[in-house]
Amino acid sequence: MKNFFLSAFIVLSAVSCEKKSNETVITEATADSTVVVPESNEPLESSTLQTCYMEVAGKDTLFVSLDDNLGTITGKMRYKNFEKDSSIGDVMGTQNGDTLKLSYTFEAEGTTSDREIYFLRKDGNLIEGIGEHKTEGNRDFYANPAQLKYEGHTLKSVDCTDFEKNFKSK
Repeated sequence: MKNFFLSAFIVLSAVSCEKKSNETVITEATADSTVVVPESNEPLESSTLQTCYMEVAGKDTLFVSLDDNLGTITGKMRYKNFEKDSSIGDVMGTQNGDTLKLSYTFEAEGTTSDREIYFLRKDGNLIEGIGEHKTEGNRDFYANPAQLKYEGHTLKSVDCTDFEKNFKSK
């Protein structure tokens, strides 16, 4: 009788272990074949880096706010001049090394214009490229970008908090 119970116990244990073994294999196979599909393709964190710059020269001020998304630059720029016409508009372009190559589309004197503008990033500042310009219609561009001298406006890096107010017409 003891042998019968011992044999029954061994058989039940073996069957029980075999079931667990099969279930484990099935569970692992199911877990490996499960694919999780995100609800959107948006990144979890923004890859855009915002920087802001400003230069004050007497009573004139130049404001620039830039968003850098992996080398694609967008933003806003405003020349707020004391005794001359001011301008405000959008910038768009690229960054190659330390050089920002931008197109500034702005409104001044009731006209929309487009101006090519390059900046050199140096020591946390932006230095405007100066060179000969050509104009075609409402578009102004550098005659020879390779001959630019970076000695124009020098904009200092500033905190972007509440910087947006600088782009509202006053």
